[in-house]
Amino acid sequence: MPYQLPFTALLNKLFAGPVTALLIALHLHPEHPAAPISNFVAMEILVFLVLALFFILVRASLSVENPGPLQHVAEFFDGFIKNQSHELIGHGYETFTSFLVPLGLFILLSNLLGLVPGFEAPTANPAVPLGCAIVVFFYYHGHGIYKHGFSYIKQFIGPVWWLAPLMFVIEVCSHFARVMSLTVRLFANMFAGDMVTLGFFSLIPLGVPIIFLLLHIGVSLIQTFIFVLLATVYLAGAMEEAH
Repeated sequence: MPYQLPFTALLNKLFAGPVTALLIALHLHPEHPAAPISNFVAMEILVFLVLALFFILVRASLSVENPGPLQHVAEFFDGFIKNQSHELIGHGYETFTSFLVPLGLFILLSNLLGLVPGFEAPTANPAVPLGCAIVVFFYYHGHGIYKHGFSYIKQFIGPVWWLAPLMFVIEVCSHFARVMSLTVRLFANMFAGDMVTLGFFSLIPLGVPIIFLLLHIGVSLIQTFIFVLLATVYLAGAMEEAH
């Protein structure tokens, strides 16, 4: 049996049978049928549940005259994303707020989850940053195609017709490289942060590790900002007219 966090063990105890049956139906055979849910998947589910509860509580307690602390947090995050989107995307930026805000909250909470004893940061597993990067990749290309139609390909071929084949290959490679860049940057920083924090806690239980906890929080905030910023930049590029 693989090592399981308490929440992972609970999910496997409740849902191992249905999950294993589903995986087998999809011709995927789990290495451990009694524990098909891995730690990082369990942590993703936990983050999703926490965010769903957060959104429900914010919606239920919305007030113009007497906003609560959860509403202040939600409005701050929403306002920050909107201001950034307005500066980078310009007209029509409101369309993307409903994507960028949950994306940022998911990554931030995933990053910070590793600070809680008994949990791990799902973003310290490469599959999670890769999944987020792939979603961003298809999202901004989908909106680019929706807005520009077939002319969206002009962004890949450049203004000089005889260089178009070369430019197309270069642009396609650069866009796929964005997925790798987003994945590696987030994964490497969070994995390293987790290792450093755990290492110092095992050597010095009190005092000094607090510094690394604060550093981990700082890295979590910065990496969330960078990921959402790059996603916004890619959206801005997809929405602008080709020259």
